[in-house]
Amino acid sequence: MTTPCVTLNDGATGFQGGTATTDLITILDTVDVPIVVLRRDFMLVCFNKAAAGVLRLSPSDIGRASRDIAVLAGLPRLEEQCGQVIASGVESRADFRDGEKWFVVRISPYTTGDRQVTGTVLTFTNVTAFRASIDQVIYERECTKAILNTVADPLVVLNADQRIQSGNRAFYTMFFQLASLRTQLKKLLAGGHAFQPVEVDHVFPGEGQRTLIVDARPLSLPGHSERRVLVTFQDITARKQAAAPNDLRAIAERKEELWRSEAFLAEAQRLSLTGSFSWRVTTDEITWSAQLYRIFEFDQGMPVTLELIGTRVHPEDIPLLHDMIERARGAGTDFEYELRLQMPDQSIKYLHMVAHGTRDQDGRLEYIGAVQDVTARRLSEQALGKAQSELAHVARVTILSTLTASIAHEVNQPLSGIITNASTCLRMLAADPPDVDGARETARRTIRDGNRASDVIARVRALFTKKESTTESVDLNEATREVIALSLSELQRNQVMLRAELVSDLPHVIGDRVQLQQVILNLLRNASDAMSGVDDRPRQLLIRTEREGGDRVRVTVRDAGAGIEPQAMDKLFDAFYTTKSGGMGIGLSVSRSIVEKHHGRLWVEQNDGPGATFAFSIPGEPLAPEGERESLEKPVDIKV
Repeated sequence: MTTPCVTLNDGATGFQGGTATTDLITILDTVDVPIVVLRRDFMLVCFNKAAAGVLRLSPSDIGRASRDIAVLAGLPRLEEQCGQVIASGVESRADFRDGEKWFVVRISPYTTGDRQVTGTVLTFTNVTAFRASIDQVIYERECTKAILNTVADPLVVLNADQRIQSGNRAFYTMFFQLASLRTQLKKLLAGGHAFQPVEVDHVFPGEGQRTLIVDARPLSLPGHSERRVLVTFQDITARKQAAAPNDLRAIAERKEELWRSEAFLAEAQRLSLTGSFSWRVTTDEITWSAQLYRIFEFDQGMPVTLELIGTRVHPEDIPLLHDMIERARGAGTDFEYELRLQMPDQSIKYLHMVAHGTRDQDGRLEYIGAVQDVTARRLSEQALGKAQSELAHVARVTILSTLTASIAHEVNQPLSGIITNASTCLRMLAADPPDVDGARETARRTIRDGNRASDVIARVRALFTKKESTTESVDLNEATREVIALSLSELQRNQVMLRAELVSDLPHVIGDRVQLQQVILNLLRNASDAMSGVDDRPRQLLIRTEREGGDRVRVTVRDAGAGIEPQAMDKLFDAFYTTKSGGMGIGLSVSRSIVEKHHGRLWVEQNDGPGATFAFSIPGEPLAPEGERESLEKPVDIKV
């Protein structure tokens, strides 16, 4: 996103090039989907590169009202829908056409850290190809109807799962009287090769029993793999009366063939894990496929109602179901949702549903859609995330174990020398007269072995940190951003909302960049862990850089967790003391050592509300001249 941005509050002053904002914009520019942000007064705040290319937005559009921008003005009721989203905090969707392109626009609330909705985020999903395919299907069906209506004999087109695609007027007139024959027709056409003419006996009101030949022939549809058949009816009552009795053996063979076809179709539906449905909105008449009955674990054939569906939906997703029904009744457009089911045994199923709305000649709305059981995929994703977390923990424990074993092995010899020299020194001093010169030399050897042990520890630590401790000029803002990038995955798994407030004119510090990043990373992880059990409020985490006293730099990490017990405040930085059930108690102790090595201090404070705040302060480089300083960046919310 190469355009400047303006604030999302009610102020009129914009800003450009803020460090944290630039990072967020750079991330959004990698997204191929056009994204546009509007303020509460519908002023254009910013957009990404995809929006600039697809929607033809330019930097000059920043700060203009949406109604004054040609492409956004083409969105019907945009400001009304944005106003509803801002007022309710509930996401909305709309259809949008730009020339030959069609988009589904998702209008989402933009929420600040204090949970105030300050604007809306518009995401444009290109559905041109999807609409084209749907239009082609509708055009094909209407053409088929027009052709069939020109034929005087009854004709009907069925698809492979026995659903009527279209029929001529003659068929529907007869079929009204042949309602009891519908099941037989569907069974007849269930197989892939059962296209031999079949005789059917039926009683017509006022005419008595008649014998019909039902014939089915495959239809070739260029460019489509779907199988369809044309069904015709021929009255052969007179000929049948003069013919010989039916061949019972042939009838038995036909029934067996139909049974095999039904079994094949049923197995295919189970393997697909996808059921289909139709919903006539005006009458609430719902038709399900057999697979959909299996997904919901209802008895096949029982009447399906919206109330019955609601008994299976997870209690937390009931509002989503109601929202879907209300939107579907009014809009008449395509919709797509994901829902959870809670089965009688308390197990959870994840469903992905898509539907397309059409209207008949009388304007009555009907949806045709599909529902896929994606439970296995969701559980696999959750298992993968858990495995990655456990693998990272094992890796850290393995490194620590290896480091400890290496230090113990290498330090064992100089420690033995120290003990031996100390014992010798005591014997020399206990002699009569004391051997002062010998004791002095032995003491020197003890000091030598002590220094040797220290050098061994430093060498092993350097081996595991992959570099020697170096002193350089460090930009704490840049170092903090790198740590945030490394922590995004873990914060996302813990559902933590991170807010970064980084001062742009922060002076550099002199120190070891890697060690300072270790301190920041440890504070971030501790804050995230402290909120792992929080479910009654947002898991908000704030990291801030700022000046302190003019020549010092402070880094603050604030969480909304359970806080710290008063009796633990004094012990928190002691080695091997921890409040975590699985902690080792070395992180804060090592962090304090690193900060003190940089001539600073590390401390913790209880928040006025929930949670605690950790901070450290270290000396900074000399300040730049007053005229060269930049203003503070505006806070940027990053939900991860």
